[in-house]
Amino acid sequence: METDLNIIHIFKTNISAINAECPAHYVLNNNQNIEQWSIDCEDVDCVLRVVSETLKPHEIITIITNLGFECQELS
Repeated sequence: METDLNIIHIFKTNISAINAECPAHYVLNNNQNIEQWSIDCEDVDCVLRVVSETLKPHEIITIITNLGFECQELS
């Protein structure tokens, strides 16, 4: 199955480490609207990629910023 590139949302964050204790890990794993996600902690922009057919970029930004992290959509 190929992923529709229009449902991959990419963000710059300040999430420098992701592990089981990280609140973002828990929230992203347990959001039923998120099919898949990853954070590249080695990238200077700590790039977050979210695959979701239903969530809009502003909704993902709200989720991340409510956890106390910075989040900005990359285009």
